Amino acid sequence: MLGTTIEWYDFFIYGTAAALVFNRIFFPAFDPLTGTLAAFATYAVGFFARPLGGILFGHFGDRLGRKSMLLVTLLLMGLPTIAIGLIPGYDAIGYWAAICLVAMRVIQGIAVGGEWGGAVLMAIEHAPVNKRGFFGSLPQTGVAPGLILSSMGMAAVSALPERDMLSWGWRVPFLASVVLLIVGWIIRIKVEESPDFEAMKRRGNDVGMPLITVLHEHLGAVLKVAGARMAEVTWFYTVVTFALSYGTTTLGLPRSTMLNGVMWGAAVALLAMPATGILGDRFGHRRVFAIGCVLLCLFGFPFFAMLRLGHAYSVYLAMVIAIGVIYSVLYASEGALFSAQFPASVRYSGISLAVQVSGALGGGMAPMIATWLLKAAGGNPSLIATYLAFLGVVAITSTYLMKGTTSS
Repeated sequence: MLGTTIEWYDFFIYGTAAALVFNRIFFPAFDPLTGTLAAFATYAVGFFARPLGGILFGHFGDRLGRKSMLLVTLLLMGLPTIAIGLIPGYDAIGYWAAICLVAMRVIQGIAVGGEWGGAVLMAIEHAPVNKRGFFGSLPQTGVAPGLILSSMGMAAVSALPERDMLSWGWRVPFLASVVLLIVGWIIRIKVEESPDFEAMKRRGNDVGMPLITVLHEHLGAVLKVAGARMAEVTWFYTVVTFALSYGTTTLGLPRSTMLNGVMWGAAVALLAMPATGILGDRFGHRRVFAIGCVLLCLFGFPFFAMLRLGHAYSVYLAMVIAIGVIYSVLYASEGALFSAQFPASVRYSGISLAVQVSGALGGGMAPMIATWLLKAAGGNPSLIATYLAFLGVVAITSTYLMKGTTSS
């Protein structure tokens, strides 16, 4: 949980900066909306690198072990984050600034692509059979403090005078991740290897090319997991990243209000995710995940309506429901549910491929699709809510077709 907190801090701080300041730092030659689209495009690049990370680290995670992969992904996430804080702006080096930004973003995406599967499997494969949902929810819970820390960091520097914020203030949260990187390394170097992986190696059940085995023997499971995941990841990045830009640029809400709303939602998620894992252990993870899908379908329109009210309390409540309730129910259930679709010998590769491909298509494109739909509807977010509901229906269908969690 602590390790994923650190890595998600690094990833989220970029998304927050892309929504609030990167259009002015790296793309000032464009009009505000086009600059925002360009900033979100660099944001999406990290998502499209995720499947490569999932394939690469999935292969070696199934062949060499989970622990070593988690150490590598930590470095590949932390060092580029620090480097982003040192990149000169457009005014200093022109479009080379954006090129450097994209390069660092690709490395981050590869790291996150390998991180999720390894962290979840280390937790679940160490867990008692009847507590895999709870154990699997803990790495997922790391998203919440990562989101809180990144939002707090950006909120703190957003309080600076505009000139200071744009010249040096935005860099501070990126450079501060060096502390988190050191802490994360100390934590992960002490973690023992997965018992399931060691047992699989002792029995000689490992396979030479896990990805090929997944595609030949478990393609149906990949498609079902990807279909279920698409709604959750699109929902999250629409709510957390696009909504920041929409609230501040289109609705004229203060940055502090939007960031505080995200922090309140993440704070609730800290408790809701472990609770969801416990509920899944008792009532079934597939059932709990399906309930989250239904809630997603129902809340898209009310979410944007609450933002448009323009009151701080309505923004906070919208974020608490969207992140603290709906997202928590979906995300916390995924570790146990998705891992149950694959055998241990190809589990890292299977869940990484499915989750990261859907993450690239859903999460990576979410802010850009939402921005485009908003523009197409003349500033009305109704098309965005409709798109989210459609993905929710796809997720419900995919979940219905999955097998339930078992002790295997």
